[in-house]
Amino acid sequence: MTSPLVKDRIYRSPQALIGGVLLLAIVGWLGIDALLRGHGHAPWLALAALILIVPLVVAFTLRPAVFAGEDRLRVRNPFRVITLPWGEVASFRSGYSNEVIAKSGTKYQLWAIPVSLRGRKKAARRSAKAEADARRGRTGSAGRGSGGIGAGIGGFGGGFGGLRDADDATGPTRAETDKIMDDLREMLENRGPAVSAQGEVTVRWAYEVAAPAVAGAVLLVILLVMG
Repeated sequence: MTSPLVKDRIYRSPQALIGGVLLLAIVGWLGIDALLRGHGHAPWLALAALILIVPLVVAFTLRPAVFAGEDRLRVRNPFRVITLPWGEVASFRSGYSNEVIAKSGTKYQLWAIPVSLRGRKKAARRSAKAEADARRGRTGSAGRGSGGIGAGIGGFGGGFGGLRDADDATGPTRAETDKIMDDLREMLENRGPAVSAQGEVTVRWAYEVAAPAVAGAVLLVILLVMG
């Protein structure tokens, strides 16, 4: 009896997906309008621009994804697909970008898991606030028990401060992309030694994305030269 297949974990950037759809809508609207209403070389220029821009938008927004399976990690970047068996992954690194490092020393950027410095700052503030609250304990209850005008004023002050800091006081104390990297590190630790997770790193270039973009660029240059 064969064991059921375990689906890969798929990581993508929601912001990139939304941005890509909006960009495609704008580019398509402008390009189709130029094709239908343009005069002279304008329709041809619009066609060449569409052939150039659409694949690039798709490559950098909709295409990037990271597939984490039981035996291997598959990284789909704008122009390449990198497949790394867990046994060939040395580590993950997070700085201004998230990267996977193979045992050969080669680094591959994880386009689908972008670093959010703003998210890290928010998470750091939440973590610091949670630690401060834990050290203080239930000081609010003690303050109310003491009574008095000062406690009432402090209560109002705390209320307004709570409104200001509501976003910092709630939510996760670790940035979302950093939590994803933690998940990948855990999978590497668990699956790296497995016999089925050994093999070679393979890199495949995405010619289906690059070829149309190059063709559009060449056509656009020819049309511009011809005037």
